Amino acid sequence: MNPQIRRRHFLSMVGVGALGTTALAACSDDGGAGEEAPEGPVELRMTVWTASEDHLGLFQEIADAYVADHPDEVSAVTFETIPFDGYTTSLTTQLAGGNPPDLAWIFESNAPEFVQSGALVDVRETLSSTEGYDFEDVGETALELWQDGDALYAYPFSNSPFVMFVNTDRIAGSGQPNPADLVASDGWTYDAARDISAASAAALGGAGLVVRDFDYMNWTNLATVWGGWDAEPWSADGATSEFDSPEMVDALEWFHDAIFTQNAIPGPGTSADFFAGDTTMTITQISRASSLDGSFAWDIVPLPAGPTQQQNIVGQAGVGVLAAGKNPQAAANFLAYFTNPENSASLSLYFPPPRESLLNPETLAAGNPVFSEPQLGIVIDSISGATTKPSHANFAQVDTTARGALDAMWTPDADVAAVAADVSEAIQPLLEA
Repeated sequence: MNPQIRRRHFLSMVGVGALGTTALAACSDDGGAGEEAPEGPVELRMTVWTASEDHLGLFQEIADAYVADHPDEVSAVTFETIPFDGYTTSLTTQLAGGNPPDLAWIFESNAPEFVQSGALVDVRETLSSTEGYDFEDVGETALELWQDGDALYAYPFSNSPFVMFVNTDRIAGSGQPNPADLVASDGWTYDAARDISAASAAALGGAGLVVRDFDYMNWTNLATVWGGWDAEPWSADGATSEFDSPEMVDALEWFHDAIFTQNAIPGPGTSADFFAGDTTMTITQISRASSLDGSFAWDIVPLPAGPTQQQNIVGQAGVGVLAAGKNPQAAANFLAYFTNPENSASLSLYFPPPRESLLNPETLAAGNPVFSEPQLGIVIDSISGATTKPSHANFAQVDTTARGALDAMWTPDADVAAVAADVSEAIQPLLEA
């Protein structure tokens, strides 16, 4: 499939194909990537989904230092926040509208779509040839989603593991065992987490266990649960649905019962925020620690073990250079600076890096004062051997279809196995597309 056809297919998959052939033509290989480099310094724009003032302040500090060192190449770097919900659709709308950013954050779930679409520039040569970059320090497994052959289409700047944050005040106040003690005695399981959560919610009110950002819509976050049952939504090659496998059905039945039978997990429409102090535990990424305000005692522990295994899960984000952008080489050069060893160490304050030299408690402690060194050891262990959240070359359509089919599961009397079978049947044609 030639690059222009691949890009059109990609844009239609992520929901902007209806904008028409004129808009799509703006994303062809005759766009910005093929233009002559402009004379004089250029302005670069990167889209991100964070609105955190701390994150954006750090990004701008790095960018301003780059501009100061490269005044003849870049005059300014700006960071455009697009809300997390709808981020990819907004990004691809910009692509289709002929207004692409120079660089963009990309979800791991959409990595195969972007890599295969021709929408991104191969940055391997720029990164590996930049003096002092030390490309060999980047863990090879972290690059897997973003490669196609020898080409590297994005840099995985964030490899944030999912862990369990625990409100130890609520644990103690409800007389429940401390999860850290259960980890030490090999008793830290999903059943234990469920029972502690249900008991603490019954005793203290509030909520027990929350899978943060799931909200009964972002179903891929449930990978943090079903991994303990060794379940997957589809086969490794992405061609065959496994949503109705016995392992997946068992995991979903456990989750359903924890909501509607044990009252361990708040049901649909219930607002519960761990960081407000009224929730016992939450599965989330360590970057959310910035929301802790010191109003309660807390700890982190690894994800619990399911009946089959204990599985580590990371949410990975890449940053890529858009082929249709006006300044691809200047953008790639900035990417090499943004992710060099020194700046990766600074970014590790919020985004665990793929650089193996930085993945030790001593180094991470310098940028993560909210965590103790033992807690950072848990973070590093949670990255080791981790799998990423589900991704697929047709993820946008699969995601929407699965989300709609799963709605029937979030009622007390749902037939979990039947709903899982319906989900599997609905997504199978899309996996083959």
